[in-house]
Amino acid sequence: MALMNEPTAPYHSAQDALRVLETVARQSTGITDTQLARETGLGTDRLTALLRMLRREGYVEQITDGAYVAGASLSRLGSAHGRDEALREKLQHTLDRLRDSVGAAVYISRYIDGEVHVTQYAEGPATPAVNEWVDFRSSAHASAVGKSLLGQLDLNGRRDHLSRHKMARLTSRTITNERVLLSRLDAQPPTVPVLDLQEYAVGTVCAAVPITAGSSVGCLALSLPVEHAHRLRQAAQTLNRGAAPVLLSLAI
Repeated sequence: MALMNEPTAPYHSAQDALRVLETVARQSTGITDTQLARETGLGTDRLTALLRMLRREGYVEQITDGAYVAGASLSRLGSAHGRDEALREKLQHTLDRLRDSVGAAVYISRYIDGEVHVTQYAEGPATPAVNEWVDFRSSAHASAVGKSLLGQLDLNGRRDHLSRHKMARLTSRTITNERVLLSRLDAQPPTVPVLDLQEYAVGTVCAAVPITAGSSVGCLALSLPVEHAHRLRQAAQTLNRGAAPVLLSLAI
């Protein structure tokens, strides 16, 4: 299935971070930031920000002489044994931190075998998850998650999905016309968060950003009670800035 792929800022950050990790991993005795800058071609400010993120995520560690070596998280995700569990734990830790950062429930969703799947999420007493009153697999036309995932497919992929799932009217704001939905998906810039303004459920607003890694279609999303709708766009921007660690975990 072809992808409509315009790299986003988190994608570029994840790609640069992978270059740094690959360079660190080649040096078992450690590598300095000066050497890293020379070998990766990254500028000082860019490299400093990436190393800060990689240290926070446990992918690199600094030893006594200041050089960088591979961290525990990289070792766990890089191992074939127990990788799935390690990845799930790592993603959950990242989601929990994002939930606290954006002040909203957050979700990872994937498009797997032609269906929408919410694979992990983080909620809390002050950040409740959206009530799945209609199965997310059959409501892609109405949710931010679904529209973000559909938006990453080609036209045939979108039409195939909609041919298998009737576009039911879930609220007065739900788009039920296929031509209108396809037109909006086509006009949606990949680098701009997809919004759901009470289209899936009355009382809830959502936003989603793509986290496509390779041929795998995915997105990172958040939901807020409608009384917090004024925070949606800013929260979505914060979510987008925090997507790089998620992409990186999926790519390792």
